[in-house]
Amino acid sequence: MDEALLRSLTPSVLAVLVRRGADFAAAEDAVQEALVEAVRVWPADPPRDAKGWLITVAWRKFLDAARADTARRRREDLVDEEPAPGPAPAEDDTLQLYFLCAHPSLTPSSAVALTLRAVGGLTTRQIARAYLVPEATMAQRISRAKRTVSTVRFDRPGDVATVLRVLYLVFNEGYSGDVDLAAEAIRLTRQLAAEIDHPEVAGLLALMLLHHARRAARTAPDGSLVPLAEQDRGRWDTEAIAEGVTVLQKALARDRLGEYQAQAAVAALHADAPTAEETDWVQIVEWYDELIRLTDSPVARLNRAVAVGEADGPRAGLAALAELDAALPRHTAVAAYLHERDGDPTTAARLYAEAARKAHDLAERDHLTRQAARLNSHPRH
Repeated sequence: MDEALLRSLTPSVLAVLVRRGADFAAAEDAVQEALVEAVRVWPADPPRDAKGWLITVAWRKFLDAARADTARRRREDLVDEEPAPGPAPAEDDTLQLYFLCAHPSLTPSSAVALTLRAVGGLTTRQIARAYLVPEATMAQRISRAKRTVSTVRFDRPGDVATVLRVLYLVFNEGYSGDVDLAAEAIRLTRQLAAEIDHPEVAGLLALMLLHHARRAARTAPDGSLVPLAEQDRGRWDTEAIAEGVTVLQKALARDRLGEYQAQAAVAALHADAPTAEETDWVQIVEWYDELIRLTDSPVARLNRAVAVGEADGPRAGLAALAELDAALPRHTAVAAYLHERDGDPTTAARLYAEAARKAHDLAERDHLTRQAARLNSHPRH
């Protein structure tokens, strides 16, 4: 069973059902049931047209559920619209579905959460981690969003900013999480950039390209994480970097700075440095200042503390870190790094071990554990 194929077809199938009149929650349930049926049937009897099969089965599942609903008679009028057998259209509906999920009846945060869950394929836990909220809180938010959109028609797509937020979070999870969604996020952002002349769309595309260019160097052959300063820059994708820088420069020339352009500018400065020692940390701090002005993001403030520690010394970085909430993800790991650079391996080792216990990602946990072990075996101990 090709799970990647099923995952890639899900948004298009869901979009077809919504366009045919199914409310979003019912359509999502029907598609999930069709996927379960596919897992059961396809190994012994694979269809010639996978998408067409899923559309047909999902539509029938939706109609079965609709007939049992209080609106049965109205729903039964849709029976005549069942897709005829034969190849399904080849168009890609995924981006359209992103806009439909970003419905004006939802708050931006709820629209993002719903889209990440229903279209992006992320788990509630992954979405909650991205938003820095408890999993139960995010589950309630998604449930409320489903109830809201179940009563509306999907004839008013959401705004670009909400869709960009979804794509950004999907890319981040694909780049550093359990599910590989980064390439799909780049593909959709390219598609959006071709359709919409918007500097922040270009900024997000540049940001994705610049980060993705370093992906091959982020892990060692044994799967362990390689920090940016230790990466083999010869393994970076120079074509992707050149494209990302070009896209970013054109966006910045519009003089309509946004958060994705600012983040891309930081990534471009890292990509431009021949070695880690030659990184222009002063400029990076300035770009983080711009990003904080635009978003007041606690994550941006945390990253700025690291940059300050590189530009002005670890004591300055620790001072900047002391102003932030210690409960922030990665706060302890950053403190460990800055204490090590400040010549305090005992404190750094303790903090690395503490950060490892807090880490959600296995590769990150292993990396932090190794850092603690390295310092604990240091001759000065």
